[in-house]
Amino acid sequence: MASIREIARLANVSQSTASMVLNGKGEQYRISAVTQQRIWEAARQLNYQPNISARRLRSGGETVLPIIALFWALDTRTVLISRFLKGFQQKLLDIEGEYEMLIQPYVGTKLHEVQSLATGTRFNGAIIANPTEQDEAFLEQTQFNVPIVLYQRSSTRYSSVYVDSYKSGEEVARLFAGRGHRTVGAIVPDVSSKAIRLRKEGFLAKASELGLEAAPEHIVFSEFSEHGGYEAVRRLLSSGKEPPTALFVISDQMAVGTLSALNEFGRRVPEEIEIVGYDNDEVTQYTIPALSTVHLPVEEMAGECVSMLTDLMHHKAVGPLTKIFETHMVIRSSCGGFK
Repeated sequence: MASIREIARLANVSQSTASMVLNGKGEQYRISAVTQQRIWEAARQLNYQPNISARRLRSGGETVLPIIALFWALDTRTVLISRFLKGFQQKLLDIEGEYEMLIQPYVGTKLHEVQSLATGTRFNGAIIANPTEQDEAFLEQTQFNVPIVLYQRSSTRYSSVYVDSYKSGEEVARLFAGRGHRTVGAIVPDVSSKAIRLRKEGFLAKASELGLEAAPEHIVFSEFSEHGGYEAVRRLLSSGKEPPTALFVISDQMAVGTLSALNEFGRRVPEEIEIVGYDNDEVTQYTIPALSTVHLPVEEMAGECVSMLTDLMHHKAVGPLTKIFETHMVIRSSCGGFK
Protein backbone atom coordinates (compact mmCIF):
# COMPACT_ATOMS: atom_id res chain seq x y z
CA MET A 1 0.00 0.00 0.00
CA ALA A 2 1.20 3.52 -0.79
CA SER A 3 2.77 5.61 1.97
CA ILE A 4 2.05 9.26 2.73
CA ARG A 5 5.63 10.03 1.67
CA GLU A 6 4.98 8.57 -1.80
CA ILE A 7 1.74 10.51 -2.09
CA ALA A 8 3.48 13.75 -1.07
CA ARG A 9 6.17 13.17 -3.67
CA LEU A 10 3.66 12.52 -6.46
CA ALA A 11 1.53 15.55 -5.47
CA ASN A 12 4.67 17.74 -5.13
CA VAL A 13 3.86 18.82 -1.56
CA SER A 14 5.48 18.33 1.81
CA GLN A 15 4.80 15.13 3.75
CA SER A 16 3.16 17.13 6.56
CA THR A 17 0.79 18.84 4.10
CA ALA A 18 -0.19 15.47 2.60
CA SER A 19 -0.72 14.03 6.07
CA MET A 20 -3.00 16.89 7.13
CA VAL A 21 -5.17 16.53 4.03
CA LEU A 22 -5.39 12.72 4.22
CA ASN A 23 -6.44 13.03 7.87
CA GLY A 24 -9.29 15.37 6.95
CA LYS A 25 -7.67 18.52 8.34
CA GLY A 26 -7.10 20.39 5.08
CA GLU A 27 -9.74 23.04 5.78
CA GLN A 28 -8.61 23.44 9.38
CA TYR A 29 -5.08 24.29 8.25
CA ARG A 30 -6.34 26.41 5.32
CA ILE A 31 -4.78 24.29 2.62
CA SER A 32 -6.10 25.40 -0.73
CA ALA A 33 -8.78 23.37 -2.50
CA VAL A 34 -6.47 22.93 -5.51
CA THR A 35 -3.72 21.46 -3.34
CA GLN A 36 -6.15 19.18 -1.52
CA GLN A 37 -7.50 17.93 -4.82
CA ARG A 38 -3.98 17.23 -6.08
CA ILE A 39 -3.19 15.20 -2.96
CA TRP A 40 -6.40 13.16 -3.19
CA GLU A 41 -5.77 12.50 -6.85
CA ALA A 42 -2.26 11.24 -6.03
CA ALA A 43 -3.72 9.03 -3.29
CA ARG A 44 -6.20 7.52 -5.76
CA GLN A 45 -3.50 6.90 -8.36
CA LEU A 46 -1.41 5.06 -5.75
CA ASN A 47 -4.45 3.15 -4.39
CA TYR A 48 -3.98 4.59 -0.91
CA GLN A 49 -6.15 3.02 1.81
CA PRO A 50 -6.15 4.82 5.20
CA ASN A 51 -5.32 2.51 8.11
CA ILE A 52 -8.04 3.72 10.44
CA SER A 53 -7.68 0.95 13.00
CA ALA A 54 -4.00 1.67 13.54
CA ARG A 55 -4.64 5.40 13.68
CA ARG A 56 -7.42 5.47 16.24
CA LEU A 57 -6.87 3.87 19.63
CA ARG A 58 -9.25 3.20 22.50
CA SER A 59 -8.34 4.24 26.01
CA GLY A 60 -5.96 1.61 27.41
CA GLY A 61 -4.39 0.99 24.01
CA GLU A 62 -7.00 -1.37 22.53
CA THR A 63 -7.07 -1.09 18.74
CA VAL A 64 -10.38 0.07 17.26
CA LEU A 65 -12.15 -2.58 15.18
CA PRO A 66 -12.80 -1.99 11.47
CA ILE A 67 -15.65 0.49 11.08
CA ILE A 68 -18.57 0.17 8.66
CA ALA A 69 -20.51 3.39 8.05
CA LEU A 70 -24.19 3.33 7.13
CA PHE A 71 -25.30 6.51 5.34
CA TRP A 72 -29.07 6.88 5.72
CA ALA A 73 -31.09 9.77 4.30
CA LEU A 74 -32.74 12.09 6.84
CA ASP A 75 -36.34 11.80 5.68
CA THR A 76 -39.31 9.61 6.46
CA ARG A 77 -37.70 6.58 4.81
CA THR A 78 -36.01 6.10 8.19
CA VAL A 79 -39.08 3.95 8.99
CA LEU A 80 -37.20 1.13 7.19
CA ILE A 81 -33.95 1.51 9.10
CA SER A 82 -35.04 -0.85 11.90
CA ARG A 83 -35.47 -3.69 9.40
CA PHE A 84 -32.16 -2.84 7.74
CA LEU A 85 -30.33 -2.82 11.09
CA LYS A 86 -31.87 -6.19 11.98
CA GLY A 87 -30.39 -7.74 8.84
CA PHE A 88 -27.12 -5.85 9.32
CA GLN A 89 -26.70 -7.11 12.89
CA GLN A 90 -27.57 -10.70 12.02
CA LYS A 91 -24.95 -10.77 9.27
CA LEU A 92 -22.29 -9.37 11.63
CA LEU A 93 -22.98 -12.33 13.93
CA ASP A 94 -22.54 -14.77 11.05
CA ILE A 95 -19.37 -13.53 9.37
CA GLU A 96 -15.80 -13.92 10.51
CA GLY A 97 -14.22 -11.09 12.50
CA GLU A 98 -15.63 -8.18 14.49
CA TYR A 99 -16.70 -4.76 13.26
CA GLU A 100 -18.01 -1.50 14.60
CA MET A 101 -20.88 0.39 12.99
CA LEU A 102 -21.24 4.11 12.42
CA ILE A 103 -24.63 5.53 11.42
CA GLN A 104 -24.18 8.71 9.41
CA PRO A 105 -27.41 10.62 8.64
CA TYR A 106 -27.37 12.87 5.59
CA VAL A 107 -29.76 15.25 3.88
CA GLY A 108 -31.06 14.03 0.52
CA THR A 109 -29.43 15.90 -2.43
CA LYS A 110 -26.58 16.99 -0.11
CA LEU A 111 -24.51 13.83 0.13
CA HIS A 112 -21.64 15.76 -1.48
CA GLU A 113 -21.41 17.96 1.63
CA VAL A 114 -20.55 15.05 3.97
CA GLN A 115 -16.86 15.62 4.61
CA SER A 116 -16.18 12.18 6.11
CA LEU A 117 -17.28 10.53 2.86
CA ALA A 118 -14.86 12.64 0.85
CA THR A 119 -11.88 11.97 3.13
CA GLY A 120 -12.63 8.36 4.10
CA THR A 121 -10.80 8.86 7.40
CA ARG A 122 -13.59 7.89 9.82
CA PHE A 123 -14.45 4.41 8.52
CA ASN A 124 -13.09 1.51 6.51
CA GLY A 125 -16.09 1.03 4.21
CA ALA A 126 -19.55 2.50 3.68
CA ILE A 127 -23.07 1.45 2.73
CA ILE A 128 -25.04 4.33 1.18
CA ALA A 129 -28.80 3.91 1.37
CA ASN A 130 -31.55 5.72 -0.54
CA PRO A 131 -29.57 8.48 -2.31
CA THR A 132 -31.64 10.89 -4.38
CA GLU A 133 -31.10 11.07 -8.13
CA GLN A 134 -28.94 14.16 -7.57
CA ASP A 135 -26.87 12.24 -5.02
CA GLU A 136 -26.52 9.39 -7.52
CA ALA A 137 -25.13 11.79 -10.11
CA PHE A 138 -22.54 12.97 -7.55
CA LEU A 139 -21.59 9.37 -6.72
CA GLU A 140 -21.10 8.44 -10.37
CA GLN A 141 -18.68 11.35 -10.80
CA THR A 142 -16.62 10.73 -7.65
CA GLN A 143 -13.92 8.27 -6.68
CA PHE A 144 -13.69 7.50 -2.94
CA ASN A 145 -10.83 6.20 -0.82
CA VAL A 146 -12.78 3.36 0.81
CA PRO A 147 -15.05 0.63 -0.61
CA ILE A 148 -18.67 1.68 -1.20
CA VAL A 149 -21.85 -0.41 -1.55
CA LEU A 150 -25.12 1.20 -2.66
CA TYR A 151 -28.39 -0.07 -1.18
CA GLN A 152 -31.51 0.09 -3.39
CA ARG A 153 -29.66 1.76 -6.26
CA SER A 154 -27.91 0.33 -9.30
CA SER A 155 -24.51 1.57 -10.46
CA THR A 156 -21.82 0.79 -12.99
CA ARG A 157 -19.17 2.39 -10.77
CA TYR A 158 -19.93 0.98 -7.30
CA SER A 159 -21.08 -2.33 -5.90
CA SER A 160 -24.84 -2.39 -5.38
CA VAL A 161 -27.70 -4.39 -3.86
CA TYR A 162 -31.20 -3.69 -5.14
CA VAL A 163 -34.47 -5.05 -6.52
CA ASP A 164 -35.98 -4.59 -9.98
CA SER A 165 -38.35 -1.76 -9.05
CA TYR A 166 -39.82 -1.49 -12.55
CA LYS A 167 -40.76 -5.16 -12.51
CA SER A 168 -42.35 -4.74 -9.06
CA GLY A 169 -44.63 -2.04 -10.45
CA GLU A 170 -45.55 -4.26 -13.38
CA GLU A 171 -46.60 -7.06 -11.02
CA VAL A 172 -49.08 -4.79 -9.24
CA ALA A 173 -50.67 -3.77 -12.55
CA ARG A 174 -50.85 -7.42 -13.56
CA LEU A 175 -52.61 -8.25 -10.27
CA PHE A 176 -55.20 -5.49 -10.77
CA ALA A 177 -55.89 -6.64 -14.34
CA GLY A 178 -56.22 -10.22 -13.15
CA ARG A 179 -58.86 -9.12 -10.66
CA GLY A 180 -60.95 -7.51 -13.37
CA HIS A 181 -60.27 -3.85 -12.62
CA ARG A 182 -60.57 -1.32 -15.46
CA THR A 183 -59.67 1.96 -13.70
CA VAL A 184 -56.56 2.21 -11.52
CA GLY A 185 -54.54 4.89 -9.79
CA ALA A 186 -51.37 5.43 -7.79
CA ILE A 187 -50.32 7.42 -4.74
CA VAL A 188 -46.64 8.29 -5.10
CA PRO A 189 -44.16 9.66 -2.53
CA ASP A 190 -43.11 13.13 -3.66
CA VAL A 191 -39.35 12.55 -3.34
CA SER A 192 -36.38 12.29 -5.68
CA SER A 193 -35.87 8.55 -5.87
CA LYS A 194 -35.04 6.39 -8.87
CA ALA A 195 -36.52 3.29 -7.16
CA ILE A 196 -39.88 4.98 -6.56
CA ARG A 197 -39.92 6.47 -10.05
CA LEU A 198 -39.28 3.05 -11.57
CA ARG A 199 -42.08 1.45 -9.52
CA LYS A 200 -44.48 4.08 -10.83
CA GLU A 201 -43.29 3.80 -14.42
CA GLY A 202 -43.45 0.00 -14.41
CA PHE A 203 -46.97 0.09 -12.97
CA LEU A 204 -48.30 2.63 -15.47
CA ALA A 205 -46.62 1.03 -18.50
CA LYS A 206 -47.98 -2.42 -17.71
CA ALA A 207 -51.43 -0.99 -16.84
CA SER A 208 -51.57 0.67 -20.27
CA GLU A 209 -50.41 -2.51 -21.97
CA LEU A 210 -53.17 -4.49 -20.22
CA GLY A 211 -55.88 -1.97 -21.13
CA LEU A 212 -56.30 -0.40 -17.69
CA GLU A 213 -57.18 3.30 -17.51
CA ALA A 214 -54.98 5.43 -15.24
CA ALA A 215 -56.30 8.98 -15.55
CA PRO A 216 -53.87 11.82 -14.69
CA GLU A 217 -56.20 12.85 -11.82
CA HIS A 218 -55.68 9.39 -10.32
CA ILE A 219 -51.87 9.68 -10.11
CA VAL A 220 -51.34 11.68 -6.92
CA PHE A 221 -47.96 12.80 -5.55
CA SER A 222 -47.87 13.58 -1.85
CA GLU A 223 -45.65 13.86 1.23
CA PHE A 224 -43.82 10.64 2.12
CA SER A 225 -45.73 9.96 5.36
CA GLU A 226 -49.01 8.66 6.77
CA HIS A 227 -50.36 12.21 6.56
CA GLY A 228 -49.28 12.34 2.92
CA GLY A 229 -51.33 9.23 2.16
CA TYR A 230 -54.34 10.72 3.93
CA GLU A 231 -54.06 14.01 2.01
CA ALA A 232 -53.63 12.19 -1.30
CA VAL A 233 -56.99 10.43 -0.83
CA ARG A 234 -58.68 13.71 0.07
CA ARG A 235 -57.39 15.26 -3.17
CA LEU A 236 -58.30 12.16 -5.16
CA LEU A 237 -61.89 12.18 -3.97
CA SER A 238 -62.29 15.93 -4.51
CA SER A 239 -61.05 15.84 -8.13
CA GLY A 240 -64.61 15.60 -9.47
CA LYS A 241 -63.78 12.37 -11.29
CA GLU A 242 -65.06 9.00 -10.11
CA PRO A 243 -62.17 7.38 -8.20
CA PRO A 244 -60.50 4.24 -9.55
CA THR A 245 -61.43 0.81 -8.25
CA ALA A 246 -57.81 -0.09 -7.43
CA LEU A 247 -54.93 1.96 -5.99
CA PHE A 248 -51.21 1.22 -5.88
CA VAL A 249 -49.80 3.14 -2.90
CA ILE A 250 -46.03 3.10 -3.44
CA SER A 251 -45.17 3.06 0.28
CA ASP A 252 -46.76 1.15 3.16
CA GLN A 253 -46.25 4.22 5.33
CA MET A 254 -48.49 6.25 3.03
CA ALA A 255 -50.92 3.32 2.65
CA VAL A 256 -51.70 3.50 6.39
CA GLY A 257 -52.92 7.09 5.91
CA THR A 258 -54.73 6.06 2.71
CA LEU A 259 -56.77 3.40 4.52
CA SER A 260 -57.64 5.84 7.31
CA ALA A 261 -58.85 8.47 4.85
CA LEU A 262 -60.91 6.03 2.79
CA ASN A 263 -62.63 4.84 5.95
CA GLU A 264 -63.31 8.41 7.09
CA PHE A 265 -64.78 9.35 3.70
CA GLY A 266 -67.02 6.29 3.60
CA ARG A 267 -65.20 4.33 0.88
CA ARG A 268 -65.19 0.62 1.70
CA VAL A 269 -61.98 -1.39 1.22
CA PRO A 270 -61.91 -3.78 -0.60
CA GLU A 271 -65.57 -3.73 -1.67
CA GLU A 272 -65.40 -0.36 -3.47
CA ILE A 273 -61.67 0.13 -3.89
CA GLU A 274 -58.77 -2.31 -3.54
CA ILE A 275 -55.37 -1.23 -2.19
CA VAL A 276 -51.83 -2.58 -2.62
CA GLY A 277 -48.87 -1.06 -0.76
CA TYR A 278 -45.11 -1.48 -1.01
CA ASP A 279 -42.42 -2.64 1.50
CA ASN A 280 -44.31 -5.15 3.71
CA ASP A 281 -43.66 -3.26 6.93
CA GLU A 282 -44.76 -5.10 10.08
CA VAL A 283 -47.66 -2.68 10.66
CA THR A 284 -49.38 -3.81 7.44
CA GLN A 285 -50.54 -7.03 9.14
CA TYR A 286 -52.54 -4.99 11.65
CA THR A 287 -54.25 -2.31 9.54
CA ILE A 288 -58.00 -2.53 8.99
CA PRO A 289 -58.33 -4.21 6.62
CA ALA A 290 -54.91 -5.89 6.57
CA LEU A 291 -52.87 -4.43 3.72
CA SER A 292 -51.86 -6.38 0.63
CA THR A 293 -48.37 -5.25 -0.29
CA VAL A 294 -45.17 -5.91 -2.23
CA HIS A 295 -42.57 -7.54 0.00
CA LEU A 296 -39.19 -5.78 -0.11
CA PRO A 297 -36.56 -8.16 1.39
CA VAL A 298 -34.85 -5.44 3.44
CA GLU A 299 -33.22 -7.75 5.99
CA GLU A 300 -31.72 -10.06 3.36
CA MET A 301 -30.52 -7.11 1.29
CA ALA A 302 -28.88 -5.54 4.35
CA GLY A 303 -27.03 -8.78 5.03
CA GLU A 304 -25.81 -8.91 1.44
CA CYS A 305 -24.58 -5.30 1.69
CA VAL A 306 -22.49 -6.26 4.73
CA SER A 307 -21.09 -9.42 3.11
CA MET A 308 -20.23 -7.58 -0.08
CA LEU A 309 -18.61 -4.66 1.73
CA THR A 310 -16.47 -6.77 4.07
CA ASP A 311 -15.24 -8.82 1.11
CA LEU A 312 -14.22 -5.59 -0.63
CA MET A 313 -12.60 -4.25 2.56
CA HIS A 314 -10.46 -7.38 2.93
CA HIS A 315 -9.69 -7.61 -0.81
CA LYS A 316 -11.54 -10.94 -1.11
CA ALA A 317 -13.45 -9.47 -4.05
CA VAL A 318 -12.90 -6.77 -6.65
CA GLY A 319 -15.80 -4.44 -7.45
CA PRO A 320 -18.10 -3.39 -8.72
CA LEU A 321 -20.29 -6.29 -7.55
CA THR A 322 -24.06 -6.52 -8.10
CA LYS A 323 -26.80 -8.54 -6.38
CA ILE A 324 -30.44 -8.21 -7.49
CA PHE A 325 -33.12 -9.55 -5.13
CA GLU A 326 -36.70 -10.54 -5.98
CA THR A 327 -39.86 -8.96 -4.57
CA HIS A 328 -43.15 -10.83 -4.21
CA MET A 329 -46.79 -10.06 -3.50
CA VAL A 330 -48.19 -10.54 0.00
CA ILE A 331 -51.96 -10.91 -0.35
CA ARG A 332 -54.16 -9.80 2.53
CA SER A 333 -57.67 -8.39 2.93
CA SER A 334 -57.24 -5.04 1.14
CA CYS A 335 -56.80 -6.78 -2.24
CA GLY A 336 -57.31 -10.45 -3.09
CA GLY A 337 -55.27 -12.74 -5.28
CA PHE A 338 -55.59 -13.40 -9.00
CA LYS A 339 -59.05 -14.43 -10.10
